[in-house]
Amino acid sequence: MQIAQSPIEIRLLGPEDSSELARLAQLDTAPVPQLPLLGGLVDGLLVAAHSLATGESIADPFRRTAEVRSLLAQRALHLDGVHPNGSGPR
Repeated sequence: MQIAQSPIEIRLLGPEDSSELARLAQLDTAPVPQLPLLGGLVDGLLVAAHSLATGESIADPFRRTAEVRSLLAQRALHLDGVHPNGSGPR
């Protein structure tokens, strides 16, 4: 039996996401990481957030978020100009 997977949306988070970030931080029992933040959404719901400034992240502990967190970290590296092999400008 195959389980259908929902698409993962990755985007920069803004002021309009503050209530969702607060909800996520409360679930993770951690503070909201330093801005700017990338968010990972599944079915329109914010399930993880990753700080572009510090690399810290928070995620919903009641969902499977390992893949989302990994994608956010990879995207953050791309935005920072670092290639997966470690080369490139920083």
